[in-house]
Amino acid sequence: MAIPDDDGPAYSQQVGERLRVIRKQKRLSLQEVETQSAQEFRASVLGAYERGERSLSAPRLDRLAQFYNVPAEQLLPRVETGVEATGITSTDREKLSIDLSKLLQLSGLPFEVLARYLRFIQVQRQDFNGRVITVRGDDTRAIAAMLDVPVEQVRDRLAALDLLFSPV
Repeated sequence: MAIPDDDGPAYSQQVGERLRVIRKQKRLSLQEVETQSAQEFRASVLGAYERGERSLSAPRLDRLAQFYNVPAEQLLPRVETGVEATGITSTDREKLSIDLSKLLQLSGLPFEVLARYLRFIQVQRQDFNGRVITVRGDDTRAIAAMLDVPVEQVRDRLAALDLLFSPV
């Protein structure tokens, strides 16, 4: 992750926005953070961080990340470059059509989890053709985790299992 060279107000505001988002996701008020941190993070100071009025040192940022129980990089704004800025990655462009009837013939935990996940996608899309489902992007990344393979190898793994749909 690239970090801007200057520590200008815009960057401090972006950090502050991230801090506020994480705190709210944790369902904590500024006062609750102060209390739960035994006054390590005073509400007034944390509020100034969140408004971008004050900058955090790296050790302070790290300590706050530990308090929130998140990786420190989650408290920093995301800097998008090149392909990331377009929102399109190679896995987003690649669509995989999975033969559901063949998947249901396989036994074992990874295949049961995969079938359950694909049923969830069907419900979300309201797509109940029952035979084939097309997945892309985040779906492919999730399937990689289920099959315990790198994202780039999902297509090959599904092909080896004869799960890729090919029209007759």
